[in-house]
Amino acid sequence: MIDNRVLVRVPASSANLGPGFDCLSLALGLHNLVALEILPDGVEVRVAGEGASEIPTGDDNLVLRAARRVFNRIRVHPTGLRLSLANAIPPARGLGSSAAAVVGGLVAANALTGNQLSRDELLNLAAELEGHPDNVAPALLGGLTVAVQDGPDVVWLRLDPPRGIIVLVAVPAFPLSTPRAREILPDQVALQDAVFSLGRAALLVGAMSTGRLDLLRTAMHDRLHQPFREQLVPGLRDVFAAALDAGALGVALSGSGPAVVALCSRSEQVTPIAGRIRQAFQKHRLAVKMLSLAPDLHGARVVDRDGGKVC
Repeated sequence: MIDNRVLVRVPASSANLGPGFDCLSLALGLHNLVALEILPDGVEVRVAGEGASEIPTGDDNLVLRAARRVFNRIRVHPTGLRLSLANAIPPARGLGSSAAAVVGGLVAANALTGNQLSRDELLNLAAELEGHPDNVAPALLGGLTVAVQDGPDVVWLRLDPPRGIIVLVAVPAFPLSTPRAREILPDQVALQDAVFSLGRAALLVGAMSTGRLDLLRTAMHDRLHQPFREQLVPGLRDVFAAALDAGALGVALSGSGPAVVALCSRSEQVTPIAGRIRQAFQKHRLAVKMLSLAPDLHGARVVDRDGGKVC
């Protein structure tokens, strides 16, 4: 062991951004804190913040499972562990909470043992645990990521999003599990719908990398998953229309939902766009929490060693 305790900060993420289904995602300035500490014996798991009453505190805790995957990989077995979690990312809302848990556990355990695993090795482990790479890539790397599975490895590209972009997030007051949101998707789609979304995914990456914010309204449309998930998020089409009418650059379901992200370029746009989104949800009897976030450019990182407490 190199350290007795580490504290890691890991960001939320918004996957897909419309057409980038299962491959495109943006890290957000909303963070969970993971403190991992060596004990003489035993295992303790403490959880505070979002989802505290729902998150397991036993061996099935996802952060703990991820940390143990690192320990097993490098053949180091701590005598005991204390895991303390302070969560700001709401679970089951489409903001990458499970990816943040996986990445937080991997990075904490790796830092605790001298960073023996490379960034790519951590990303491969994260994708294996999560089942897909889209959210774990920005949680680990920060920024805007394109990540695809190529056999056992994740092939990825990281970009800085346009400077000054603001991500307005509407979080409805109900959970939506990823398995349920996947079950509703068809096994096949029409060729013209596939071409529609492929072209817009390419346009979205190009717009983000060159700062062509004027293209985002078109680039964030999708026909692969959002039309089918509308029935799971009441009023989704009305919310999209309201956000765009109020001046949003583009709008999309965040991951599998139910959260919605609207991109803005000026701070003065945030309040009117948020008001219109809230009104659209309220028409369908849904309360929402509005968050105004900057993209996270750093990804998961150690912010403290051998000091302080999280919970």
